[in-house]
Formats: sequence, C-alpha cells, structure tokens
Amino acid sequence: MNLREGLVRKMGNHTRTATILSAVFMGLGQLYNRQIGKALIFLTAEIVGIYLLVTRLFSDLQGLITLGTTGQGFEKVNGRFVKTDGDHSVFLMIFGLIALLVIILLVLAYIFNIYDARNTGKMRDKGYPSRNFLQSIKHSFTHNFPYVLLFLPAIGVLFFTIMPIIFMILMAFTNYSAPDHIPPKGLVDWVGFDTFKDLLTLKQWSKTFFGVLTWTLIWAVLATVTTYFGGILVAMLIQQPGIRYKTLWRTIYIIPYAIPQFISLLIFRNMLNYQFGPINQYLRWFGLDGIQWLNDPTWAKATVIFVNMWIGIPVSMILVIGLLGNIPKDLYEAADVDGASSFQKFKNITMPYILFATAPILIMQFSGNINNFNVIYLLTNGDPKTGDYYLAGTTDLLVTWLYKLALDNQKYSFASAIGILIFIIIASLSIYNFRQTKSFKEEDMVQ
Repeated sequence: MNLREGLVRKMGNHTRTATILSAVFMGLGQLYNRQIGKALIFLTAEIVGIYLLVTRLFSDLQGLITLGTTGQGFEKVNGRFVKTDGDHSVFLMIFGLIALLVIILLVLAYIFNIYDARNTGKMRDKGYPSRNFLQSIKHSFTHNFPYVLLFLPAIGVLFFTIMPIIFMILMAFTNYSAPDHIPPKGLVDWVGFDTFKDLLTLKQWSKTFFGVLTWTLIWAVLATVTTYFGGILVAMLIQQPGIRYKTLWRTIYIIPYAIPQFISLLIFRNMLNYQFGPINQYLRWFGLDGIQWLNDPTWAKATVIFVNMWIGIPVSMILVIGLLGNIPKDLYEAADVDGASSFQKFKNITMPYILFATAPILIMQFSGNINNFNVIYLLTNGDPKTGDYYLAGTTDLLVTWLYKLALDNQKYSFASAIGILIFIIIASLSIYNFRQTKSFKEEDMVQ
C-alpha cells in the first residue's frame, strides 16, 4: 500500500469525498458539504478562470514567449503606401506577465478550494455541522483576521510592485534598445545574458560602467562618512555643558533639513554657477579667478560632497543628540574617577554607544547614497561630460546613468541590466556590513 492510499484510508468518508470533488472542479466539495455560498463563489471562479484561459490568458502567455512575430510596416495599396499594424513587444510582455500572475492566483485559489473542502469534511466526520456562509465569514474574521485584511493589499503589491520589478528584470534579457528595437516599428527579442555580457566586455560600455561604478562607491563612502561624523561633531558641540541656548542652535542647524531638498540643491546650483554665480562674482571682485565648481571634474566631485554634507549632517545631528541623552551618566562619572581625558571618554564610552545604536542606520544611509539621485542630478546633472564615458558624465552615479539611458536615450535593456546590478551590489554590501555590526552579533547570540 503506497503513501497516498494510506492517507486516503485515514480520511473519513466526508473528508475523502469532499477532497476528491473539490479537486475535480472548484466548488463541488463545498457543494457536497452543503456550503452553497462558498460553492457558488468557487464555481464562478472556476468558470471565469476557464473562460479567461481559453479566450485570453494562453494567447497572452504565448506573446510573452515570442514577443511578437510581425512588426509595424507599410504595404502598397492602390498605388499608395499604407501603414500596417504590427505586434507591440512591450505590450505583449506586460499582458503576458499579467496572464502569468492571474494563472498563479487561479492555481492558489484551486489549492485553497481543496484545503477548505477537506477541512470542512474533517469537521463533518467528527460530527460537527458545516458552517454556513455567514458563519464562515465570521470564523475568518475571528481566527484569520490579519490574513483577511492583508489579502487585498497583497494583490495590490503583486500587480503594482512585484510585476513592475519582474518586468524590469525581463527587459534586461531582451534587446529593447534604440534605434532598431523600439516597438511598434521594431520587434524586441529575447537575447539571454547578451546585454550583461556587452555591458561588462564591450569597451564603450565596460569603461563607462566600471568608471561610474568606482565613483559611485567612492561617493557612497564619502557621503556617508562625512554626514555621519559631521553630525556627531555638531551634536557633541551643541551638547557641551558650557553651551547656552542649545534649543536655538539645534533649530538653526536643522533648518537645511526642513527646507525641501530640491530647493536647496537648485539654489546651490545657481550660487556655484561659474559665470553668473554670486560666489564667483565675489571672488572676482577681490581680484581672484572664479572657480569651476561644477564644470571641472575634480571640483564638481568635491562640490557634491560638500553640498551633501549641508543636507545630510542635520539628520545625523538630531539622531546623535537623542542618543547622547541616553548614555548612562555613571559611565562618565566612573571615567572621571579613573582620571580619563575627554578624548578617552569619547573613544571608550560615547563613540561605541553611538555606533552600537546607529550601525544599522549607517548601513541604510550608505545604501541610500548609492542611489542618491537628487543630489547628483539636480546639482550637476552628472556633468561635466567626458569623452571617455558613453552617455555619462564624470559625476554620474549608476542610478543617474541608468536614468539617462532609459529616459534620454531609450537604451532600456542596458538600463534594466544596470538596475539589476545595482540591486546585487546594494544587497550584498548591506547584508555583509549588517552582519558585521556588533548589534547584529549580540542579537544573534541572545537568540
């Protein structure tokens, strides 16, 4: 006797019958269990599902596989050329993804239908009556309330978050790129890993990618370190015992964060303009040459670091001020008894406490700076341009280069590939760094 036969024999008559009927056709098991309301819902879902599969879903899945067979063109009719409609590969991909997700939902509904009929059959075998429709709803809200509330948001996340991510990933494995493969005029084809191969091996792409990647990592490290330790410095200066009007100082230093970021960045961009900016005009009045703040590659990189400090230091400052008030005073009193200097107290008490509490936030700031689109795009637009890079400037990050490739140059497949690589880089660095933090190790030891 095999396992399946053993399981069936262990089932009661109602359990076995309801399970088999619900497996044959959705809703039949509920109908057998005398749950008319549930049965109608599952029967309707099965009929609608079969109708969609026959009329639309299978053809949409085929479109996802082929991405179209006929492009837009022209044919001669009565001596004139008339445009003929063709397949739109991108629409076929989107409809195919929707069809795939709908099929997955139908399969899950089919499995739940069997599970529900089987559980009701077990209740009947134990002598309990079947729940009617209203009782089933009440039972669901009583025992599975979180799942009931999460169901609709989960559907929304599936179609409006997960599906676009999958769509972006799939684009990286196509040749969806100008000028030859832009629908509806040109069809898009599956090319496997060719896009990644070209990005990493072709000279014009690889030199730009690795150059922009190097600057992205340098930028992320410097932007994180400067704002983090700058915030610590400002917070400790404000919290010194001899400083008066602490509230006023905190208010002044938080103003850059309170002002919308894009306003601050655009103001800085105008102030640092080489020809008309106020800063260079003041320098020229003193007989000095204007500085190419945003036009020279080296100066532009230094400038974006400085402006980012102006915007980012207030966040770290507020965080550290809150932490400084929570450090036990007994530690400092014991250090004073031992004759520790101010630097020793900072090194052995203050800094370890701050690092322990803020290490996860520091890692999040580092990850966020890798994708810090606003500062670079609004301040320099990735410029100044260079002939060494393809469609990128010397201050471009991977995320701003991705934006230019997609929105300005229609290189969608390469932009998608870069997006995937950005995710891999951020996920790898974040997970590794987080696992190295003292807070994570101590939590792991406690568990």
